Amino acid sequence: MATRGRQRLVEGGETLFGAAAKKGIERGAPLADRMRPESLADVVGQAQVLGPQGLLARAIGADRVRSTILWGPPGSGKTTIARVIAHATKSFFVAFSAVLGSVGELREIVAAARDRLAFHGQRTIVFVDEIHRFNKGQQDAFLPHVEDGTIVMVGATTENPSFAVNAALLSRCKVFRLEPLAPGDIVELLRRALADEAHGLGAKHLSADDDAIAAIARASGGDARRALSTLEVVADWLDTTGGKAVTLDVVAAAESHRPLLYDKAGEEHYNVVSAFIKSMRGSDPDAAVYWMMRMLAAGDDPLFVSRRMLIFASEDVGNADPNALVVTGAADAALRRVGMPEGTYPLAQACIYLATAPKSNAANVAWHRAKELIDQHGALPVPKKLRNAVTALMREEGYGAGYKYAHDFDEGVPLGETYLPDEIADARLYEPTDRGHEADVRTRHAKLRGTRR
Repeated sequence: MATRGRQRLVEGGETLFGAAAKKGIERGAPLADRMRPESLADVVGQAQVLGPQGLLARAIGADRVRSTILWGPPGSGKTTIARVIAHATKSFFVAFSAVLGSVGELREIVAAARDRLAFHGQRTIVFVDEIHRFNKGQQDAFLPHVEDGTIVMVGATTENPSFAVNAALLSRCKVFRLEPLAPGDIVELLRRALADEAHGLGAKHLSADDDAIAAIARASGGDARRALSTLEVVADWLDTTGGKAVTLDVVAAAESHRPLLYDKAGEEHYNVVSAFIKSMRGSDPDAAVYWMMRMLAAGDDPLFVSRRMLIFASEDVGNADPNALVVTGAADAALRRVGMPEGTYPLAQACIYLATAPKSNAANVAWHRAKELIDQHGALPVPKKLRNAVTALMREEGYGAGYKYAHDFDEGVPLGETYLPDEIADARLYEPTDRGHEADVRTRHAKLRGTRR
């Protein structure tokens, strides 16, 4: 019965984006929902997708929308574009939530879509919000119906589709990447909301300083929903005081506890971690500390940050500064002992030390080369001269024969001795750099190598 009711709601292409929902919006929905554009001409930003030469804009205009995934950060316009498709297309449009919808409900939608296509020649577009929340089984349920053209799927996600969407389903969809809105686009949306008496705040007759509007735009981080929500909070506060001016002081008070854009399980987490590592590798302590604090301020585990620096100390600094691992290990121990927030001090010290230390990845390269030799040659036998002869039989077999005891030679280096299996005796795995302490290691290593040979 509930499904039949839903079908009546969406007949004629009306959905939660249609007339029934519009009445709900007028009854007190958030400002961001009330101000959603319904036509392509009213959409602000995303020119790379919706501009005159944009592939999606041409597809909407020609009513030729194919299965599509809209990938972008919160507030970049994914649902707005879906709403535009709903109003511009002649297809039947159904909204389906990845959070609330079920596979059984999808089967009913598909059955109705098949009948609609067979008897009326009308396509059905299914908008799937937060498609990354579908598990593999739910995504697989879409696959045959997308493939045979029974439905056209338009999915929206904040997560990288490469990770969040099954490869089979992803291969049948066109992915459009949406970017955070530019500050100028946000300003235009805010001014539009202040002026619109039917859906926005125009009936309140508020004035707004350019600096205040610009501050909201900057603080939004390209998120239109956040910007409009902030403006609405400011307007509500002015209602309680009787004020009519949106000023910089009011905006600052409203934004005093703004959360950071960061998802510890999603792509943004890996983006920030990548920037952190690359900043240390590039010897920029300012950027390294900034990205480290971005992780900590957003609630990431301080021990994760510490582990990344411990790895970096060996992977990217290595023997160019052996103390890097000592300092970072001490910082990790201090963090575990004092906890947070005081643990930020040793973390920052280690971060700056690593960023300013000379760099060498020679140890990293050496073990990778060793692994390649093992993969190529397998488990080569240990030379008999290096084997311990602990029994008479082993001595008879030649174990230990010809071994040169290092301390019997000048500088403790046996002349002409080799330690690798005969098949790879000439392999060179560790090549010290000429940076930092490793420059001294390089000189000594070359001398020792020459002596051994």
